[in-house]
Amino acid sequence: MTVVDERPATPAEAPRRRPNRLLALLRNSWRQLTSMRTALVLLFLLAVAAIPGSVLPQRGVNPEDVRDYFVAHPDLAPVLDRIGAFEAFGSVWFSAIYVLLFTSLIGCITPRLRDHVRALRSKPPVAPKRLDRLPQHAVFAAPAGGAGAIAEALRRRRWRVVVRGDEVSAEKGFLKETGNLLFHSSLVLVLVGVALGSWYGWSGNKLLVAGPDNGFCNTQQQYAETKFGPRVDDVDLPPFCVRLDDFEARFLESNGQPEFFNATVTTTNLETGETRQADFSVNSPLRLDGANVYLLGHGYAPVIRYTDRFGQSQTSTKPFLSTGDIGLTGEGLADFPDANVDPATGRRDPNLQMAFTGLYLPTAPQEGPFVRSEYPTERNPALNLVAYRGNLGLDAGIPGSVYELDQRQVRAGKVKEVGAKLLRKGESWTLDDGTTVEFLGTEPYIVLSVRYDPGSTLLLVSSGLLLVGLMGSLFGRRRRVFFRVGTGDPVGGSPTNGSSLVEAGGLPRTDHPGFADEFASLVGELVGGAGERDQRAGAGRDDDRAGAREGAE
Repeated sequence: MTVVDERPATPAEAPRRRPNRLLALLRNSWRQLTSMRTALVLLFLLAVAAIPGSVLPQRGVNPEDVRDYFVAHPDLAPVLDRIGAFEAFGSVWFSAIYVLLFTSLIGCITPRLRDHVRALRSKPPVAPKRLDRLPQHAVFAAPAGGAGAIAEALRRRRWRVVVRGDEVSAEKGFLKETGNLLFHSSLVLVLVGVALGSWYGWSGNKLLVAGPDNGFCNTQQQYAETKFGPRVDDVDLPPFCVRLDDFEARFLESNGQPEFFNATVTTTNLETGETRQADFSVNSPLRLDGANVYLLGHGYAPVIRYTDRFGQSQTSTKPFLSTGDIGLTGEGLADFPDANVDPATGRRDPNLQMAFTGLYLPTAPQEGPFVRSEYPTERNPALNLVAYRGNLGLDAGIPGSVYELDQRQVRAGKVKEVGAKLLRKGESWTLDDGTTVEFLGTEPYIVLSVRYDPGSTLLLVSSGLLLVGLMGSLFGRRRRVFFRVGTGDPVGGSPTNGSSLVEAGGLPRTDHPGFADEFASLVGELVGGAGERDQRAGAGRDDDRAGAREGAE
């Protein structure tokens, strides 16, 4: 007869469930990502990723320097541009690093914050049985009031105190962990502020020439270069207009270094129609409703009047960009594509278009070569022009620079050089076909950066909290002290005939070189209180003896 065991399988006999490999992989990956080691590595990578933004020119700050870098490094610049080196802080790789760092910091902070709150709400632990085994230990006569007096003295020193019968437990130094958590939480807020600025912020660069006809309004089309966040559209821009009225610059007489810049502008709010005049400088931006206007640079725009063969005059006020020297030498282009229009037929010959390239010298030397200004202010202004005639290629619809002549047309022979001349202010030049060009003077121009960053306030506050948290984490020290009131003799002292004694012990939770002195100071204060009590008691006994002798006499 076959006997069947119908007992249920014990846990040891039950088949084991296979672990989910995908779940285990995700769990281990999360643990690695939220470890402090990974956070430190990501912080290091973030610092390394910020190096290109500090070394290389950035389009959002100074697009002219980016253009000059392309000219100086024609082979390297396109490679760097493809990897986002000229927009380092908005590149994909930089964003990926700070998103990972953001996640890692949150994963590190959350459990530590929970434990810290639990520690703040809990009471100091019970005193250990063997206080003599702690790093700091002392035995002294109990002060008047016993454990209550000890607790009061500790509270005056801002210790967290709990009294359990004849035992006193106290701890101090939660500022270290509080500062540590505040530091890392502020770092998360910094990343949030950067993300807000990247998503909802925008910026635009504009070169603005002085004059009532050269103002601009806050639309994307009027900027030379713009950078919009993925959550920003053209309709989100605040409606305002800016016109440059005057610009003042002062330089040191010794070496021409800049000393003072100030721009006077007129702003108009298109919604309310309010118009106001304001001044701003390099370190004091113009605050508008919904945007800030920063002054990045300045220069001169020569005013050139060209009179064609039919007697029609046209005036050009084009900015000449600075070549980067201390004398503020400017280089630019003044073109007249609509010149030489036959008034009888209204037809324009495209092969008779005119353009003038050259250098503007605010302070030209007394003798040639006239290629560099000696001082940045206009002490001896001169305009070194080269005239070109032909088809400038503007009708072909091919985009080109407004500051440089299209050299492809020159190489193709469609545009030819017809002469060169140095003009002082007020002088004119008659070309070979009888047309004339006059140098009337200059107008100042400024380079503006109009920006809106919704995370700037959060960045400022979080940076301040970050410094506060860093100070707390550096100077805070966690430590505990314990006191037990009993009877006996002090260590190394004379017997006290069964009087109350206090055994004290101290333990620093972290490395704290000054804890021994702090513990000795605390014990000294309590011993002093006990000494005063004994002195008062001794004085009372002497008075009683003296009174007894007087009564006997």
